[in-house]
Amino acid sequence: MDKEPTGTLLELAAKSLLSNEQAAIHALDELPRDLFVPLFIPAFLGRHKEVLRAMVRVWPFRCLHIGTLSVQGSDYDILEAMIDGLQLLSAQNSSSWPPKLRLLDLRQGLDCRIICPEIRTTFRPCFWSCAYSQNSTLRREEAQHNVRCHGFDNSKSEPHSASQSVELLVDLSLGLTVDEALLSEVNTCVPQTVHLYNLRVSNIHFTCFTETHFETFLNYLGQLDNLQELDLYALFLKDRLPRLLSVLPPQLKTLTLSYCGLSSIDVTILSQSSQATHLRLLNLSHNQIFSEAHEPFQALLEKASALSDCSCLRVLSFASNPIRMPMLMSVLLHLTSLMELKHVIYPVPLHCYRQWDVCGYYDQQKLAEVQAQLKAMLQAVQRDDMQWTSHTALLP
Repeated sequence: MDKEPTGTLLELAAKSLLSNEQAAIHALDELPRDLFVPLFIPAFLGRHKEVLRAMVRVWPFRCLHIGTLSVQGSDYDILEAMIDGLQLLSAQNSSSWPPKLRLLDLRQGLDCRIICPEIRTTFRPCFWSCAYSQNSTLRREEAQHNVRCHGFDNSKSEPHSASQSVELLVDLSLGLTVDEALLSEVNTCVPQTVHLYNLRVSNIHFTCFTETHFETFLNYLGQLDNLQELDLYALFLKDRLPRLLSVLPPQLKTLTLSYCGLSSIDVTILSQSSQATHLRLLNLSHNQIFSEAHEPFQALLEKASALSDCSCLRVLSFASNPIRMPMLMSVLLHLTSLMELKHVIYPVPLHCYRQWDVCGYYDQQKLAEVQAQLKAMLQAVQRDDMQWTSHTALLP
């Protein structure tokens, strides 16, 4: 039987129900869980704030993503309504099942379903922030619960709380004003999100911010005790890196410092930090970290290769850094000793560019020869498990 008429009937039923918001809200307590998504989409697109607020309160799935559903200008009040619904999760619930929502994702434009499949498959069901991802609060709580159940936790076991935390994921867009004001706006947001797991500050090219604002930013950053992933895209850190490293938590797993104006001296400082030992992913692309001598970079790699439980480098990117072929080969030989490192994103060597123009076109044949040479070197040292990819292969 063709499924299209069924979809049409659902749309008509949802439209009819939403014509009376109070009736729709009362119906949620008895609504089958399979009808929540077909009702949520027209409720969202129709800007039914009260219905959305009530749906979040009784949402029968672990995650809710708006994904590609569009929000424009003054319509941001519907997102506020959904956040308000989170406040009601701890209140007494009269529905036929307790609320299960653990992740509310209000970011737009992601290739993500409204809900994630609860049946595990070989494919990752959603974006990295999915409630079923390894990094979610839900998964960490389940792991802690299993530890307690097996008697590995010395702390007194506590009953499962009826009030559980819910992850909220949002994109913050700060207006295009002067650089100093942008940093000050960031400083107003960070103190209100002290439980952040991932912080990405991007597209803010503040190369001339005042030291006062930078120190304030570092002070707030040092209060993020749960922070494990940090991306400071285009934050100018030359001569400021030691102060940044001094406030970062020791459990930091991912560090991205693209377009940060880093030099080989900064890399030396990073190699001597305690954070380098625990990193799983390090991105130093689009900096000037190479000089004629690559000892600072080598020292960083040796520091980051220190093994401990579940904390060693697995992904490294140093793309778009000027490098000559002999140095790239030398770096590869040093990297092959890092047995946990599986994926390296490297810059195109200078000799592959036409007329040495690193901002222009590159010779495809020469780049293919570089790739073949690197592959042969990996085979020679029996590291076929390590994948080397030029940043050009990642471009659309």
